[in-house]
Amino acid sequence: MKSTLRIILGIFWAFTFFLRASGQDKGKFQPVQPGYYQNVIMRGVEEQQSVKSEPQFRFKVDLSGKTHLMTNLDAYTKIWHFKPISQGNTGTCWCFATTSFYESEIKRLSGQEIDLSEAYLVYWEYVERAIYFVEKRGEMFLGEGSETNALTRLMRKYGLAPASAYSGLISGKKIHSHSKMFSEIEAFLKHVKASHIWDTAFVVQTVKQILNYHMGEPPSRFEWKGKAYSPIQFMKEIARINPDDYVDLMSLMNIPYYTRGEYNVPDNWWHDKSYYNIPLDVFMESLKNAVRSGYSISLGGDVSEAGLETESQVAIVPTFDIPSAYIDENARFFRFSNGSTTDDHAMHVVGYASGPDGAFWFLLKDSGSGSRNCGEHCPQFGYYFMQEDYVKLKMMTATVHKDAVKDVLKKFNKL
Repeated sequence: MKSTLRIILGIFWAFTFFLRASGQDKGKFQPVQPGYYQNVIMRGVEEQQSVKSEPQFRFKVDLSGKTHLMTNLDAYTKIWHFKPISQGNTGTCWCFATTSFYESEIKRLSGQEIDLSEAYLVYWEYVERAIYFVEKRGEMFLGEGSETNALTRLMRKYGLAPASAYSGLISGKKIHSHSKMFSEIEAFLKHVKASHIWDTAFVVQTVKQILNYHMGEPPSRFEWKGKAYSPIQFMKEIARINPDDYVDLMSLMNIPYYTRGEYNVPDNWWHDKSYYNIPLDVFMESLKNAVRSGYSISLGGDVSEAGLETESQVAIVPTFDIPSAYIDENARFFRFSNGSTTDDHAMHVVGYASGPDGAFWFLLKDSGSGSRNCGEHCPQFGYYFMQEDYVKLKMMTATVHKDAVKDVLKKFNKL
């Protein structure tokens, strides 16, 4: 009797272990194969004479045999957007993602389909950095990156331009590449700091000369359907975008919830303290409710993770990182505070779906190269499929129309 019981218990525990093990994700250590960035972008820019480097390896989640991955575009309820375009060899995802966001907003608000110029806003972002650099006597972060809410700051001062008025591509170039341009700007500003040349007009003029050489000078007026407009007029009268109608959300434990504060990362170089900080469950429900209601979102956070797999363009949180049940505000802030969650990419949320296991999935339009490795003719070219746990743990900020989160904003007003 006892031996029979031991056999039954042994089978039971073995079966239980198998079930648990089968629910655990595994990783794989593999060489990085040349993809869209190497095969397309770098072959289309002058910097293609890059030095050969040693083979690199990466550790990524193994998705073979995984079910319930929502990688079918047709399964998503989509919000109108232009097809994905590439940011090329630049660090301007913040602008490409959020310009796409405003294109969707124009369609939602007025029914118009207007292709906006990303390069126009990138140009003026560099000018604003030059002004700030002088004001702060060089005490600022220098890089190509910025945040999604940079566009509201820029639009208030410089307006918007259609892509037909300013492409930022000169001399027959077809792919954006800013590495040489940024190197020249960075070298000049370091010289300004070392030499104490705190002359705003001179610094801005020189930075503009560098920008004009590499990108061309943006127009102060342009034609749209037979009529001339300034960029401010175009934003107000044609695009009908009011920058004051947009808010930025985050969920971080170091700032009291339902107060506004700074998103403390290097790319927030101007130390914007206008972010609405909310509890994580409210943050997630706000994003879900927004896309369900037809509002798209410009989302920023960390994509340098083992759970983001560029071959399938899927982003999940593997169990070897943290099991789903344990993803909360503590896990989120722990990773942000120790630097394992970085602020390295922005994308445009343009759809949603529910998986067969009940998980919520976000469809993201991307300007980076990783989402293009499948080839230009594959349906998912330029998209990522992001499971809600990944957003909950790793995506840190969101830009959205204030009407999409009006109930959340009411709590701020009351407090």
